[in-house]
Amino acid sequence: MISKDKIRQVLTTIKDPELQKSIVELDMVNTIQIDETTISLDIKLAVSSYPLKDKIEEAIKRTLLSIGADHVSVTFKAMSSTERQALTEKLKTSMTTPSGLPKLLRPGSGVTFLAITSGKGGVGKSTVTINLATAMARMGLKVGILDADLYGYSIPNMMGIQEKPIQIDHMQLPVQGHGVKVMSIGLFATENQSINWRGPILNKWIKSFIVNTYWGELDYLLIDLPPGTGDIAIDIATLIPQAKELIITTPHNVAAHVATRAGTMARYTKHDIIGVVENMSYYMEKDGSKNYLFGKGGAEKLAFKLQTEVIASIPLGKPEESLTASIYDEDSYIGEVFQSLAEDIVYVTKKHIQDNKEQTIKNLGHH
Repeated sequence: MISKDKIRQVLTTIKDPELQKSIVELDMVNTIQIDETTISLDIKLAVSSYPLKDKIEEAIKRTLLSIGADHVSVTFKAMSSTERQALTEKLKTSMTTPSGLPKLLRPGSGVTFLAITSGKGGVGKSTVTINLATAMARMGLKVGILDADLYGYSIPNMMGIQEKPIQIDHMQLPVQGHGVKVMSIGLFATENQSINWRGPILNKWIKSFIVNTYWGELDYLLIDLPPGTGDIAIDIATLIPQAKELIITTPHNVAAHVATRAGTMARYTKHDIIGVVENMSYYMEKDGSKNYLFGKGGAEKLAFKLQTEVIASIPLGKPEESLTASIYDEDSYIGEVFQSLAEDIVYVTKKHIQDNKEQTIKNLGHH
């Protein structure tokens, strides 16, 4: 006969799909009843309308049938307010250091923060963000996007995300799309609602996206900044001083000139600039020739002024009809350009981390 201890032991291998922790560790297993080879379970959910409960049920049944059960019955019930509060505290404890600092922001957390910025709107900054994130996810990396462009939020729509974030008390879980975790004010707004907030409220939302969002394990968090050098860019620089920046421009001289301000802002906040990405660089004609519709040379001038380099030139194009409007298929020409960009950024950021470690060891040696 299968024992309750054995059942609890095997259930530790089943993780909540969103929280990525064992359902036993999260105290989700309420009661276990055994009648010879029939097992009945009550599972507690933080929210009764949890969209992924079918996945949990499927995993439980598959696991218990594999250890000899002939029939498995799973019933779901909502946690009480006290149980939900206890779960929130457990998650917050796993997210923060004893001093209250989010582990995500702690030096050595293993998370690379990459702020995507531009001098002006309309240069394809968000398009670069979502395609770069998707390309990184295809590499097997754990990637998140924080849509910090609170006035011009567009990430959820561009990625075809319609779900709302799951909220557990004062904590929210990011929504997933194309293998990427996403948090955006657009996930809370209704009917393309306009945002009319001033500095302090903007700062509050940005902090909430970082501190009160259960991001789980991440390798990269891409931050889609609003264009220009306003309050949000300053807030991000204060919250995440270790962030690196990617400057997006087009070949047009005006766009590149304005983007210099964003680069100067990065220098002022002591953010490392990974490089410049030139979007809408050219249009590839059917014969393979390049048509430079917006001119040439803007990105190179910008990179020279910022003492960095152009790390990608992305052509004009249109994603496949079968995919979300703004995400390019990995086998398309532009998809391959983004994949190459992702690989280059991963290489550069890993090398930078290694160089910093070696410099730190060297400095300690001098002392």
